[in-house]
Amino acid sequence: MISKKIEIAINDQIAIEEQSSRIYLVMASWCEVNGYSGSAAFLYKQSAEERSHQLKLMRYLNDREGFAIIQKTEQPECKFKSLTEVFDKVLKHEKFVTGSIHKLYGICLEEKDYASSGFIQWYINEQVEEESTARGILDKFKLAGTNAGGIYMIDRELGAMAS
Repeated sequence: MISKKIEIAINDQIAIEEQSSRIYLVMASWCEVNGYSGSAAFLYKQSAEERSHQLKLMRYLNDREGFAIIQKTEQPECKFKSLTEVFDKVLKHEKFVTGSIHKLYGICLEEKDYASSGFIQWYINEQVEEESTARGILDKFKLAGTNAGGIYMIDRELGAMAS
């Protein structure tokens, strides 16, 4: 049986994962209507991945005799000035998620719930990868600057990453 404190913390993380999915979904839509089909495909895939993270947390919590709930989420920002801005916001959001996962992990350790802390370790490792990917994409945008050909190539590469 899981402690009430961890149940609340996991439910909060479930909401963050759902919000992440929604954020990436609206970013994907913006990319799609602005001609960045590769970036759209990449972000649609990221949205689906965040939803899978949400479901994984829900199933874990329910398996541990907790109760996973769906909370109200905010309307994500839906207007961006550039593709670079989109991915800058992706990195900032991933850093926020990392902080949230670390907080959840700390609560698991405080509660001496070693099963939950082991489970959350997967999310910690995932966040290292997520931040690294976003940082790498931003590095490419910095190299390309405002060069349309460079941005086109990055968009194509992001599309290939989504396949």
